[in-house]
Amino acid sequence: MISAMQGALGLVSGALVGFSLGLVGGGGSILAVPLMVYVVGVGEPHIAIGTSSVAVATNAAINLFGHARGKTVIWSCALVFATAGIAGAFAGSILGKMLEGQKLLALFALVMLVIAALMLKTRARVGLPSVKINWSNFPALVGLGLAAGTLSGFFGIGGGFLIVPALMLATGMPIMNAVSSSLVAVTAFGMTTAFSYAWSGLVSWDLAGLFVAGGILGGFLGTRLARHLSERRGALNMVFAAVIVAVALYMLARNIAQFWT
Repeated sequence: MISAMQGALGLVSGALVGFSLGLVGGGGSILAVPLMVYVVGVGEPHIAIGTSSVAVATNAAINLFGHARGKTVIWSCALVFATAGIAGAFAGSILGKMLEGQKLLALFALVMLVIAALMLKTRARVGLPSVKINWSNFPALVGLGLAAGTLSGFFGIGGGFLIVPALMLATGMPIMNAVSSSLVAVTAFGMTTAFSYAWSGLVSWDLAGLFVAGGILGGFLGTRLARHLSERRGALNMVFAAVIVAVALYMLARNIAQFWT
């Protein structure tokens, strides 16, 4: 059972998670895992990872509906990418459970910093909003989908911060379309990882429900802001990278502090 204070913190944390998913199509588990561990007070990292997978997959599906209404989801590319990544997410989640929890969080933070650098490097790229799946980008969608799915499952994340740059690299689509389309894969990867952790009894269902409830409002606000920022060249890329760097540095600092104590 969770306490009243943990419940309140779970609602607020869920709102932040939903806002991030609506804004940049990622950050769900990247925010949810440290929020559960360091704010809500979930003592076991693997339970935090499993619970966040359930909450993030559900919130991603809700946010996907809002982006779909805005007609910014490129379904053909998104579905191929997500399908290729499901097998990788399942395999990655099995490997992730074999690694000690704190080491998993530290590796996660380092991967985030690399992705942030790549997003800043390509912030001025406009992209091709009319992109469709074809034989030239199909192999890249399958290969990068499999790789992103494996890493998503391994680190216990929905994978938006991996999926958005991967979709842009594979197809050349603009970041707004990548953010929207990524939610298809975030939902699929998150559900796959959630199933694996739930099967092992590593999910707090009460906390997951509170995160989803808070995430509904946060997701609505994040989606509206994303549409506004997408009209300014490079602005959404910079916000995307800034969120990753801030959370990654915080996670690394906490891991270093725990190492020395």
